[in-house]
Amino acid sequence: MAAEPTTTRHRVRAATATAALAPVGRAGRAAFAPLTSEICRDPDRFGALAAEWTALHRRSGPATPFQSHAWLHSWWLSYGTPGRLRVVLVRRSGTLVAAAPLMLTHRPFPVLVQLGGTISDFSDVLLDDDCVDSAAPALAKALATAARTAVIDLREVRPGAAAERLYECWDGPRGQLADSPCLELPAVPMDELLGRLPSSRAQRARAKMRRIDSLGIEERVVPGDEIPTAVARLLRLHRLQWQGRGVTPEHLSARFSEHLTRSVRSMVECGDAAITEFRLAGEVVAADLTLMSPRLAGGYLYGADPMLREQKVDVATMLLRESARRISADGRSTLSMLRGNEPYKHHWRPETVCNRRLLLARGLLAPSLRLIAAHAAARGQAAVLVNERLPAMKAGLAKRTRRGGGKE
Repeated sequence: MAAEPTTTRHRVRAATATAALAPVGRAGRAAFAPLTSEICRDPDRFGALAAEWTALHRRSGPATPFQSHAWLHSWWLSYGTPGRLRVVLVRRSGTLVAAAPLMLTHRPFPVLVQLGGTISDFSDVLLDDDCVDSAAPALAKALATAARTAVIDLREVRPGAAAERLYECWDGPRGQLADSPCLELPAVPMDELLGRLPSSRAQRARAKMRRIDSLGIEERVVPGDEIPTAVARLLRLHRLQWQGRGVTPEHLSARFSEHLTRSVRSMVECGDAAITEFRLAGEVVAADLTLMSPRLAGGYLYGADPMLREQKVDVATMLLRESARRISADGRSTLSMLRGNEPYKHHWRPETVCNRRLLLARGLLAPSLRLIAAHAAARGQAAVLVNERLPAMKAGLAKRTRRGGGKE
């Protein structure tokens, strides 16, 4: 989609100018106070924001686990570039009511991107649910100051995210594009998930679960003090599971291991993550990491011993059953399969939800924004063409192989 032209949005300026008159409304109290903003560039200062960031994360309904302080600060420690931190903060009477976790990059011109990078399935800003109407335009104004000569590029924005409110009140060039598809299920017990399936497929799923139970596989949620060891086991099983196949290289890196160990330990303590281990004859044969926010939970990473395939264990069904049991009991509304359109996920008839890519800029940077949008659109079209032609290419290769063809 082409970038939208610069327009004058009087409602945004009016909302910002009258922000001091907007009541917070928490606990029935009307608080009248001005909104102030700052840009945090100091990693130590960012680390010290943990308590108030976590409180805001809890008050921001659309937030996902990838906007938690534990995840973002740990990511910065493992992946951040010194001198590039740009965390925009908005407060009312000292209380944090909005935040945008960003980092400055050059590709080749200045761009502000979200913290969390490509290992995060969703990005967003945080807005206090009790004062969204005043906090969103205030954050937009603060971001315009922070951006200066940079385009703001927010990838993987989930539908309904707080960033959509920011986009609505942005007073400058803007544009949006489709990003990654995500598959989602309702957070209901396994029996209800089975009820979504055709009877024949539901019967096969029940047979798979009976097979799991007949083997005596036991589940155990790992306590916080065992998380470092559990993360190491999870990554070992993940590596073993993908051995000889197309594993994501970053999942095997030392910095990913350090980030996961550090962030998950803190998130488990806050109730934002859980590692479940599956044992057979006393040995851990599979492990699953689930990340959680008040409304959503998603299976982020799992590992399974290949011997489970020899035992005819359907690992995906085993993990989904345990996730559905725990998450439905916690009162969350969405069980996300996160990014990716793998065929096995479609067995459960999930809803396909497409993330968005939001581009924001100041008036003079409209050409840069259009360039980013055009480049992204071209890459997207190229990917579609490759995906459309890939089956035919594979079929042609198979046909040549059967005939003894191919390169000498």
